Amino acid sequence: MTERVVLAYSGGLDTSVAIGWIAEETGAEVIAVAVDVGQGGEDLDVIRKRALACGAVEAEVADAKDEFAEEYCLPAIKANALYMDRYPLVSALSRPTIVKHLVAAAHKHGATTVAHGCTGKGNDQVRFEAGIVALAPDLKCIAPVRDYAMTRDKAIAFCEDKNLPIATTKKSPYSIDQNVFGRAVETGFLEDIWNAPIEDIYEYTQNPAVQRDADEVVITFKAGVPVALDGKPVTVLQAIQQLNERAGAQGIGRIDMVEDRLVGIKSREVYEAPGAIALITAHQELENVTVERELARYKRQVEQRWGELVYDGQWFSPLKRALDGFIDEASQHVNGDVRLTLHGGRAVVTGRRSESSLYDFNLATYDTGDTFDQAAAKGFIDIYSLSSKIAAKRDLA
Repeated sequence: MTERVVLAYSGGLDTSVAIGWIAEETGAEVIAVAVDVGQGGEDLDVIRKRALACGAVEAEVADAKDEFAEEYCLPAIKANALYMDRYPLVSALSRPTIVKHLVAAAHKHGATTVAHGCTGKGNDQVRFEAGIVALAPDLKCIAPVRDYAMTRDKAIAFCEDKNLPIATTKKSPYSIDQNVFGRAVETGFLEDIWNAPIEDIYEYTQNPAVQRDADEVVITFKAGVPVALDGKPVTVLQAIQQLNERAGAQGIGRIDMVEDRLVGIKSREVYEAPGAIALITAHQELENVTVERELARYKRQVEQRWGELVYDGQWFSPLKRALDGFIDEASQHVNGDVRLTLHGGRAVVTGRRSESSLYDFNLATYDTGDTFDQAAAKGFIDIYSLSSKIAAKRDLA
C-alpha cells in the first residue's frame, strides 16, 4: 500500500511545490489540507482545486474561523495572554487549530506522516510537531524546507519545470502570517532592529498619528466571554472582527518588539492585533472589578505561564489543560460592561459596571456615608507589621 502524507496547505508557491516535492522525495501520495482561520486571501474552493492540480490525490478545506475564535482566541482573552507582556499570541494560537484538522485528515485518509512548510529557525515547526505528536503519537512529521533543503530558488525552478498552476512572482521582502486575531510581519529591512517600521507593512491598522474622531465602544462580557458590542449580541468571531475594524481604524494594536523565540534566538517581530488588544484591555479591567484580590494576584502568575506554554507549542499539554480549568473557574463572575475610548493608537477604559462587582461605593467613598470602619485600621497595621517590628528590634540591637 502506498504511503500517504497529509500536508498543511496554504495555496502559495512553497506548499504547492511541496506536494510534488514530497512525492518525489518519499514516493508517498499527498493529501493537502487548507484551514481558514480568518487569514483572508483566496476562496477555499480555489485553493482546493489548485492543490489537486499540483498533484495532491485528495484536497480538503475547512472553514474554521468560528472554531478558531471560540476554542483558541477566547481562552487567550480569558487568560489575558500577552507573551512577554505584549504579544497576544497571534500565530501561536492558530497552529493548534490547524494541527487538529491535520491529524483528523491523517486518520481519515490512513496517512502515516504530516508535513508542514516551516523552516528550522522558527517557533512554528515546534508548534506543529509538538501538537501533532500530542494528539497522535504514532504520526511522523516532515518539513520539506527544513528536511529536504527546499529553498525558494529550488521551489521556483521546480514549479517552472513541472508547469505547476501557480504564479512565481518575486517574493515579498517580508514573512507574513495572519489570521482573524492579528497579523505578524518579520524579515526584510526589519531584521535591522534599529530600522523603524514603515506604514507600508501595516494592513490591519491605520496610522495612529493621523487626526480623526475618537470611537467609543461598550463591550459586554458574560463569564469572561464577549457577548455584545454596544448592546448588540455578537459571537466571539464577530466581536474580534468588528473590533479589528473599529480599533484598527484608530491605529490600535501595533506592536514592535524583539522577542525570545523558543529555539533560543531573539527575533524582531511587528504585530497588528487591534481586536485582540481591545478585548484583552477590556477583559483585564472587568476582572479588576469582579475578581477577588488573592485570586486575581494568583491568576496573573497563571496567565504568564499559560502564555509561555502556548507560545512554546504546548497547547495540548497536561499543564495547559489544567491551567484552563483554573482560568475557567476564575472567570465565572467576570460579567458586565466595559466602556473603551478608541483613539490615537490606544484603547482607554473610561467606565465599567457589573452585577458581579466587588466594588462597594460605600466602602470606597471618602464622603459622608462611608461605611469603612477606620478605627479598625490601627490594630490591623499593628498586627500586619508585627513580624517586621520584631526583626527590626533584633537587627538594630
